[in-house]
Amino acid sequence: MPLFGISPEKEAQLMKRMRLLGIKEEEFDESFIRAGGPGGQKINKTSSCVVLRHEPTGIMVKCQEARSQSLNRFIARRRLLDLIEKKQKGFVEEEKKRIEKIRRQKRRRSRRAKEKMLKDKRRRAEKKQRRAAVTREE
Repeated sequence: MPLFGISPEKEAQLMKRMRLLGIKEEEFDESFIRAGGPGGQKINKTSSCVVLRHEPTGIMVKCQEARSQSLNRFIARRRLLDLIEKKQKGFVEEEKKRIEKIRRQKRRRSRRAKEKMLKDKRRRAEKKQRRAAVTREE
């Protein structure tokens, strides 16, 4: 029987993703509150809004997208996994960017690029010299 009132395939996919990220169901602190906004009596009377917190990271997600509590539980878990994955992979991406930047800085310039860069430098230096104050010799 499905836990979240969704297809067994989607539920299995969620559980697989949790295993890949090394997250257990016990690490979640789940609470239910009354949702707000449009939806009429159903929203005002039932606690269908899910607040999900991942204890080790402290990341918290609040979900009141659907009218049913079970679907909101599923969506909240999916969102929380997205955030945790982003946090874990984000550090890797930053490190890759830093290494690539250093590699670009250290890369040897081609002969043509080097000549162009030196030519521009000489032109700038000449321009600066021409700006120098004129001295009178008597």
